[in-house]
Amino acid sequence: MAVETTPEVPLWNDPTHSVTARVSALIDAMTPEEKIAQLYGVWVGASDEGGEVAPHQHDMEEAVDLDALLPTGLGQLTRPFGTAPVDPALGALSLARTQARIAAANRFGIPALAHEECLAGFATWGATAYPVPLSWGATFDPDLIRRMAAAIGRDMRSVGVHQGLAPVLDVVRDARWGRVEETIGEDPYLVGSIGTAYVQGLESAGVVATLKHFAGYSASRAGRNLAPASMGPRERADVLLPPFEMAVREGGARSVMHAYTDTDGVPSAADESLLTGLLRDTWGFDGTVVADYFGIAFLKTLHGVAGDWAEAAGAALTAGVDVELPTVKTFGEPLAEAVRAGRVPEAVIDRALRRVLTQKAMLGLLDADWDPLPPALDGTDVDDPDALRGTIDLDTPGNRALARTVAEEAVVLLANDGTLPLGRPGRIALVGPNATEPTAVLGCYSFPLHVGVHHPRTPVGIDLPTLGDTLAGEFPDAELTAVRGTGVDDGDVSGIPDAVRAAEEADVVVAVLGDRAGLFGRGTSGEGCDAESLALPGAQQQLLDALLDTGKPVVAVLLAGRPYALGRARTEAAAIVQSFFPGVEGTAAIAGVLSGRTEPGGRLPVSVPRGAGAQPATYLGARLAHASEVSSIDPTPAFGFGHGLTYTTFDWSDLAVEAAEAPTDGAFSLACTVRNTGGRHGTEVVQLYLHDPVASVVQPVQRLIGYTRVPLAPGEARRVHVTVPADLASFTGRDGRRVVEPGELELRLAASSTDPRLTATVTLTGPARHVDHTRAFHASFHQEPAPRA
Repeated sequence: MAVETTPEVPLWNDPTHSVTARVSALIDAMTPEEKIAQLYGVWVGASDEGGEVAPHQHDMEEAVDLDALLPTGLGQLTRPFGTAPVDPALGALSLARTQARIAAANRFGIPALAHEECLAGFATWGATAYPVPLSWGATFDPDLIRRMAAAIGRDMRSVGVHQGLAPVLDVVRDARWGRVEETIGEDPYLVGSIGTAYVQGLESAGVVATLKHFAGYSASRAGRNLAPASMGPRERADVLLPPFEMAVREGGARSVMHAYTDTDGVPSAADESLLTGLLRDTWGFDGTVVADYFGIAFLKTLHGVAGDWAEAAGAALTAGVDVELPTVKTFGEPLAEAVRAGRVPEAVIDRALRRVLTQKAMLGLLDADWDPLPPALDGTDVDDPDALRGTIDLDTPGNRALARTVAEEAVVLLANDGTLPLGRPGRIALVGPNATEPTAVLGCYSFPLHVGVHHPRTPVGIDLPTLGDTLAGEFPDAELTAVRGTGVDDGDVSGIPDAVRAAEEADVVVAVLGDRAGLFGRGTSGEGCDAESLALPGAQQQLLDALLDTGKPVVAVLLAGRPYALGRARTEAAAIVQSFFPGVEGTAAIAGVLSGRTEPGGRLPVSVPRGAGAQPATYLGARLAHASEVSSIDPTPAFGFGHGLTYTTFDWSDLAVEAAEAPTDGAFSLACTVRNTGGRHGTEVVQLYLHDPVASVVQPVQRLIGYTRVPLAPGEARRVHVTVPADLASFTGRDGRRVVEPGELELRLAASSTDPRLTATVTLTGPARHVDHTRAFHASFHQEPAPRA
């Protein structure tokens, strides 16, 4: 199926020449219309009548005449797998044929770049649905997330996909925001380190990773989706930008997606200081900036900073946006007419085009021997589509094993009075709206809930055992009684009496509560599903309280996309298990924790609130953001960032500091011993926080600057060494530059943000020192065996 070429290969098709030379020659040969065609995508099969999966899709989506478009070329194909259910092999064949058609139709034989969502796995029918990013954060395990992302990338690349729209690097500022499930957590270092690992994994498979949403989307006022972002330049620089810095510099991400929101009146899509000045000129990013879906058109319709489509296109291009997604709207005829009229200079078209074509060249899409057939179809009979059906497996045993490991490491045990592990209960009352719901483990960007819900006659495509299913297998000798009690958010209390009766007749109650993921109001968590408060949705708190009133031990299990206040259950429940949409293997992971077959190893990537209304609240707050005698509102969390219990105990001892002083361009070295003093294997997560008691600008009381997982057998001890560069004490000073100031600091080795174990007081000496994006990002950890007690 290779594209035919003439005997004389044009320079742009010859990989023996430099990419720069090839791209320059191609640009010189193109007409303005051909240039513009490379700067937009087309969304084939998207609906303008329903099934909305993007904001304002009904308003923005228009029918596209491919036959009319293709002679000038096409930049991108939007979601060829993720728009409707399609067998993977048939989807790969259809994409290959579409690519061949695109290449054959334009003068230069240029195919499109195909992109897909991959926020919790390749978002296509039949592919493994991994845990959502909030669960990635709960693992505190970058190496594991890197392996997961590589597996996702290999699946995507095998069927012809070039670009993945992930990871989300927004830092949670208000847990009421519906997209919290898509984030990695409330701390910029955790988000940056885990997100960078995901980028490295995806890019290692040859898939272009796309950082989103740049920048400030998660700081929207009152947690409302697309609301203006309420933050000053220092919060933006010190909290919201560092994950992007890290992923650009260390992750090698080749694409960035602008945010929908405006910051102080300037929409990100039209912010030249952000997309060009900071991202490119300062950080040195040389990839493509793509639009969040319809985001360029929103400059006219939602932000009111453009009078027509051409003005919106010109503003975005000038700011530094290179590609309009998901489909042609402003970058089509409106932009072409503006170029012809001199309203938009052709130079900004050429600038964006150079980036787009450079990326296509690096992906091999300009090579003379480019073949539209993806690797998964090598050696197959493409002339017999029926024989291809079912031949590509995107939910392999290897994927499942990896998904299980991530889910297991992400389960967070919040509280336990000794009831867990359950051992061999005789009678279990399984109560709650998520107890027997197969999709309760999935986030809003999983294919079944993102797209599959609009195709109810199509099978889900993956095996989704409920928690009831897995508990029946985990406790085969127990009598299991399942009672719904109430819905996730229907407010129906008529089933609560039945739930209470089941609880009274049981030895233990497992109450499975939480969210239903969806989009734009179709769920309680997900894009456009923002919450007024952090109370459990619907009548779930009433159900939980009624179960507690029975006096039976109640184990609360949360399958959710955000943290919720649990009322009296915080102190009265026998145990609380938190799982953030753990994916296809999630219920098996939870069942293993309940039985004790596996150890709970997760730590909270977001704080769990004590009260439902004291929001926004984050551990990453200055002194005035914490509890005070001058306010009647106490934002102290029920369970702080980084918290998580295990089935064993750990002792921390023998703190050593090599030197109590270091220059502002130096480093500190610390060491401590962590010992498993219990009777079971377990993993402690050593977290390092920095407290700066006196600084030239207000600082958070503490912030995470490093962490490491320490797995230990009973009685085993390890000596944990950590080197802390002075750069990690830097912050944005009064003059807007990042500075390391001399003075006293505290380095806290802690089990969580609320559980410091060992504290070292150290001092930075010498002059204040300015640093930039090339500063050190990480503390360096090293472990070695320590003598047994």
